[in-house]
Amino acid sequence: MNILVCIDDTDSIDSRGTGELAENIADNIESCGWGKACAVTRHQLLLHREIQYTSHNSSMCFSAEIQPEHLENIISYAGDYLKNESEPESDPGLCVVVVDDLSDDKRLIEFGYKAKRMILSKENAYDLAKELNVHLSEHGGSGLGVIGALAGAGLRLSGNDGWFKGAHKVKTSNSIIKVSELCSYKNIDRVQCIQGEYLEDNEEVVIGKLVKTMLINGQAVVLVDKVDIEGNGARWKTCGKQQLREYEEMKLNVDCK
Repeated sequence: MNILVCIDDTDSIDSRGTGELAENIADNIESCGWGKACAVTRHQLLLHREIQYTSHNSSMCFSAEIQPEHLENIISYAGDYLKNESEPESDPGLCVVVVDDLSDDKRLIEFGYKAKRMILSKENAYDLAKELNVHLSEHGGSGLGVIGALAGAGLRLSGNDGWFKGAHKVKTSNSIIKVSELCSYKNIDRVQCIQGEYLEDNEEVVIGKLVKTMLINGQAVVLVDKVDIEGNGARWKTCGKQQLREYEEMKLNVDCK
């Protein structure tokens, strides 16, 4: 059974981030023998003065392959964990989706994209969760985190939104690496230029200050851009954070048309 677990609004400015809590839940699923969890993705939602959020208004989501008999244990554990570990001033929400039981994938994905460009309500979230047979629960404060939790699950389900949490430490002797070597690292599936084309295995990439992966077509993808560095033969360089933000914004504008 494949599930999505998404949490939102658990932290404060000075506390552990929501991503760390999501990773801890994923780790516990594995340590308890309930299933195998995948990497956590961060999904940016709308930034607006009327929306309460700590710093970035982003939700954190991961998928897991579990045995059906452990589903209720996971939901119960995750809810208790959020209640006990979230900051007192936060408004944590939890969403757990059994992917095969979804009655309408498209509507959940649409909700996720709506949350990136408009203000939604708890009622919107709960109504949709009920219709789609999705677990949605609040675990403190106003519970407004249920909106982001449901939205993040939809965005993860889309396979085309968000960054994977953390950055990769890539070892090279001269800051240059072949695509085939880069894809040998854990949680790196493909290398793609920002124009949309995948790089061949024998092409070389200059490693910049940051190597992050984005969720593109259901895979963990390193984005690169053209670079003009004489003498080393490399035509590509890993994108920095600002380029990744611009790429994500560009994709959102395209998807919303």
